[in-house]
Amino acid sequence: MEMIEHKMVAVNGINMHVAELGKGPMILFIHGFPQIWYTWRHQIRYLASQGYRAVAPDLRGYGDTTGAPTDDPTKFTTLHVVGDLVALINTVAAPGEDKVFLVGHDWGAYIAWDLCLYRPDKVKALVNMSVPFNPRNPEIKPVDRLRAVYGNDYYIIRFQEVGEIEGEFAVWGTERVLNDSFSYNKPDPLLLPKGKVFGNSPDAPISLPSWLSKEDLAYYTTKFEKTGFTGALNYYRALNINWELTGPWSEAQVKVAVKFIVGELDQTYHMIGVKDYIEKGGFKKDVPLLEDVIILQGVGHFLQEEKPDEINKHIHQFVKQFCTTEP
Repeated sequence: MEMIEHKMVAVNGINMHVAELGKGPMILFIHGFPQIWYTWRHQIRYLASQGYRAVAPDLRGYGDTTGAPTDDPTKFTTLHVVGDLVALINTVAAPGEDKVFLVGHDWGAYIAWDLCLYRPDKVKALVNMSVPFNPRNPEIKPVDRLRAVYGNDYYIIRFQEVGEIEGEFAVWGTERVLNDSFSYNKPDPLLLPKGKVFGNSPDAPISLPSWLSKEDLAYYTTKFEKTGFTGALNYYRALNINWELTGPWSEAQVKVAVKFIVGELDQTYHMIGVKDYIEKGGFKKDVPLLEDVIILQGVGHFLQEEKPDEINKHIHQFVKQFCTTEP
């Protein structure tokens, strides 16, 4: 990891921490929750070794990125976050490099879809993971729909009240919250009943998933202990605001070449309607340049860390076809 270069870049009114390695066509990696640039450590090293420039920022509210007002969830809409990333591309892309490759996961996938909607002129091709495109439903706001389907204990609903889940996380401790988040590997909806976060005891021994080392968990823990979780949770708190702001993109298609990858055990794959959307033509209708859908059997949500070699090959195989000469 010592080879990776770290720098701060002033973009869109914030100071964005960026990790990067390599030379060649730029691949922008966008992380999800509860993660930071570090989730892409395996991909950064591999793609750099294959002749690409891997760039992985901490999104606003996360890690070492500073300047976003975490006490105001309205500053965490997709318009803000996409604005950060467009400014980053404009600032750090090589001269003459108008478009970059994009890789997203979880919230990073959500942001990547919107980056492609708002500024397709900035994207050569997209590899997106875990979260398929979610077309805007003009009839109901997303938080209202999720509450109606999954109830008040559903994690996204529990995240809505500012300060409430933060208080429960404080009782459990940052390390426990992160470990239990990473260890959740079920297709069932994630429910967080009050006082019973993840259904474990705060005193239960930490049991790491096979793909996460003690050092990895310690690194994540150090970063979230510094920032707290509020900035990250604000993305969920802006879901209905996103809906209000994105009316102009109702029925809009994502017109960027896409490869989509999801773990067979990922709860996002088992959300009501998602399988049918992927398999029965809805996904392809909304994303007409969708070239491939990969379902990784026996794999959960954090697939780029759980199966890094497979994910590395999928990314490389896809992006290289868009290079005029192979790096």
